[in-house]
Parts: sequence; structure tokens; C-alpha cells
Amino acid sequence: MAKKKLNSLSDLGGFVFSTNENEDFSAFAEENQEVLSPNQQNLEAHFSNKGRGGKTVTVISGFKGSESDLKSLGKLLKIKCGVGGTVKDGEIIIQGNYRDKIMQLLQKESYSVKKVGG
Repeated sequence: MAKKKLNSLSDLGGFVFSTNENEDFSAFAEENQEVLSPNQQNLEAHFSNKGRGGKTVTVISGFKGSESDLKSLGKLLKIKCGVGGTVKDGEIIIQGNYRDKIMQLLQKESYSVKKVGG
């Protein structure tokens, strides 16, 4: 099996090697994002078909929290609607126009959601 060629330090997977015993690595520690409860979240629901070949999607934006919490919320919405979707750039994108159904589901989960656009 051939070895993978490393082109830059980022190819090492984020590892930092140092021979200095007194190095302070606290600057490299991951920052914990503030976790807001669902009733403190202000989400926006809108649908769009721009840049998607005419296919309509429902976009949920405004979530504040960790990426894993956002992904789990996206997974819940996809399962409840029975459709596909993705979580990208801090937004949940659900295939199809399910804005009203998603708003009801989010309100049932205690999220504050408002309709944006027509």
C-alpha cells in the first residue's frame, strides 16, 4: 500500500508537535459554545428554490449551539417529515415545502420559530 503524500501541516490532522516542555497549549483548546435551551432559540423558517434547479427546500436558520445539537435537530425534522435533507453552514435544509409542518414540530419541541418570506 502506497503512503499518502503530505502537502502541508494540515494534512497531519491538526496535531501540533513541540519539544518545548513549557508550551501553553490552552490557546489550542476547543471553545465550548454556549448552549441555549430550546425556548431561548429564535429560529427562522423559510422556503427557497434559488440555486437548486427549481427544487423547493425548507431552510431553518438561526440555531445557536453546537454542531452536534444542530445535526440531531436536523435528523429529527427529516425523520418526522419523512424526507431527505442536510445540515450545512449552520442551517437545516429539508427537501420540499414543509415549512408549516416543521414550524409545528419545532414549537412542540419548545423552539421559538417565525415564518420568513411569503
